[in-house]
Amino acid sequence: MEDITIVEVPSQQVVGIRKSGNYTLIPELLMQLAEYIMENNIAFAGMPMFICHETSPDAVKEANEKGTALVEVAWPVAGKVSGSGDIKVYTLPGGKMVRTVHKGPYDTCEPTYLALFSWMEKHRLQVAGPIREIYPNDPREVKPEDILTEILVPIR
Repeated sequence: MEDITIVEVPSQQVVGIRKSGNYTLIPELLMQLAEYIMENNIAFAGMPMFICHETSPDAVKEANEKGTALVEVAWPVAGKVSGSGDIKVYTLPGGKMVRTVHKGPYDTCEPTYLALFSWMEKHRLQVAGPIREIYPNDPREVKPEDILTEILVPIR
């Protein structure tokens, strides 16, 4: 795990899609977005992300087990873009966020999250919105131990 820092994140235009279910939907939804972006010759403007609307470890676990998680994925894009059907175009808000990076398989992120929440508690910071996971590299192209997950938690 990298250091935990506070950063200012700019707002950005994204194409996104939301579904209810469990977090195993993430890769499928990201592929759906990537296909849409490429088919419509839209310019990529950043790395794909998952936006987690459950904001505590317990809520995440419960929503995943019950299949009631609001699973939202988004991809930053540039230019004049329109959505279609389930795929929407919107501005993802920026703001002050706590940031860290997890290195390793996605299913090993939990200790990084626990350290992050512990750090926030120590600094008396509260979660102020959906948590983001940004995926800077492609798990099909790097070894599992080299997968990176950038975690951003909006704070107040």
